[in-house]
Amino acid sequence: MRFPAARRMVKINLLVRNILLSKKPAAPVLLLLLLLSVCFLALASQETGSVSQNQRKIELIFADEDIVIQDNTGKDVHHIIGNVKFRMNENILTCDSAHYLPDKMQITAFSKAHLSQGDTLNLFGDYMFYDGKSDIAEAKNNVVLIDKDTYLYTDAISYNVKEQTAFYNNRGKIVNKDNTLTSIIGTYYVDQSLFHFKDSVKIVNPDYIMTSDTMDYNSNTETVFFTGPTKVTGDSIYMYCEKGWHETQTRISSIWENAFIDNKKNTIKGDSLFYNDLLGYGQGFKNVVIEDTTNSMFVMGNYAEYNKIPEKIFVTDRAVFLQASNDDSLFIHGDTLRTLTIPDSVKPFRLVKAYFNCRIFGNSVQAKCDSLTMSFQDTVARLYREPVMWSAENQLTADSMALFMKNRQADKLELYNTAFVTSQIDTLRYNQMKGNDLTAYFKDNEIYKIDIDGNGESIYYLLDGDDLAGLNKSKSETIQIMVDKGQVIEVIENRSPQGVIDPPLSQSLEEPRLDGFSWLNELRPKDKDDIFRDN
Repeated sequence: MRFPAARRMVKINLLVRNILLSKKPAAPVLLLLLLLSVCFLALASQETGSVSQNQRKIELIFADEDIVIQDNTGKDVHHIIGNVKFRMNENILTCDSAHYLPDKMQITAFSKAHLSQGDTLNLFGDYMFYDGKSDIAEAKNNVVLIDKDTYLYTDAISYNVKEQTAFYNNRGKIVNKDNTLTSIIGTYYVDQSLFHFKDSVKIVNPDYIMTSDTMDYNSNTETVFFTGPTKVTGDSIYMYCEKGWHETQTRISSIWENAFIDNKKNTIKGDSLFYNDLLGYGQGFKNVVIEDTTNSMFVMGNYAEYNKIPEKIFVTDRAVFLQASNDDSLFIHGDTLRTLTIPDSVKPFRLVKAYFNCRIFGNSVQAKCDSLTMSFQDTVARLYREPVMWSAENQLTADSMALFMKNRQADKLELYNTAFVTSQIDTLRYNQMKGNDLTAYFKDNEIYKIDIDGNGESIYYLLDGDDLAGLNKSKSETIQIMVDKGQVIEVIENRSPQGVIDPPLSQSLEEPRLDGFSWLNELRPKDKDDIFRDN
């Protein structure tokens, strides 16, 4: 008969006490044997407790029949048939039949295997192997894992009961409310409600389809986390990124690393983008480019806000509006840019507003002003507050001006109030023409004719080849100037002309100037990058 561990320890303690109280000295051999016995029994007690604890970990609660046989090592093997039910701590395993090895703490469940954990998680399969020492369940064939509103379907799954993680590597499908997710490899962290997918990942939603190589999904918040190259395709949106997240219910996205959005009206690029697809509202940060693909127009800057309906764009920090053309693209810069889509009975049109420190650069024209608007109803750019425009050799100034475009090229320029045209002959001499209003006409992106209307005055030099032949000073109500390759070739004065022609040698070193003359060439943008320099 075996004594319980506690009773054995009591007997050993009594034996040791009697030896110590004895008047005769104990033999060294006897003491050694007693010490070895104590150690052995202590280890035996620990082993017995460990086995007892492990045996309590798996408990057969019910079965129609339990047939026990012994294997060739003398260990018990249970063949359990009918309505089988095991308890493993807080977990329950049921099946039609099972093999149970108490010594190895292993259960092999056959037919309608069902592992339940807590109130929400259930794992089903035609076959299931459970190892109590590792606390891992392997399910195969028609596997379904259910956690609240999330259903995972696959052919084989490994579930760590203790760590609450499920893993598959032979294709799986997850259904969570409106979202269906598929991948070749997947891991589900139950306590976090988080899936990690790899290889051929695909999410199907009523509004779009997502594809990626690597992706995470939180089934509680229904949020997708992009951890690799990802595409989102829907009826109203296309999106690409390599990092970011997307809330499937609110349809809010934050994406970065080659971030790109196409909402079927405009494309948006940037170092990072935020977009609410339901509201049609977005923000872009660093190197933002918004393109109107229909009209080959771009808005760029380091910060941008976008509204789809009504369409509005706000850009600042190196803000640029670009109208692209094969012949002559036009770059417009301001501290702040806004574009609006204006309703119209015929056809809605875009209006661009730029203000504070505006500059324009194109091959044919360059300009500077404080603020401007550009309407694509009539394709007119209007410049305000001390505007200056340059075309070839000519500088044009006025209180305000309007540049008319045709086929994405400069067609006509109108100057209003105190119009002034200047071109440089040399370091001392300048051709000068002024009047109330002025109209300049373009051909092949160059001014070929200028009409001055009201109080016209002119000072221009007559040339004989490269030599000065004379100086013409005149006044007239209207003046027409013909220009070739930036040089004045003819001046036609109408309506009460008055003027004289003097030889250039009779002039003093101080060359004549009309009232309002100024030469502002240092402000002229030299290229498309020069539009950003400070005044």
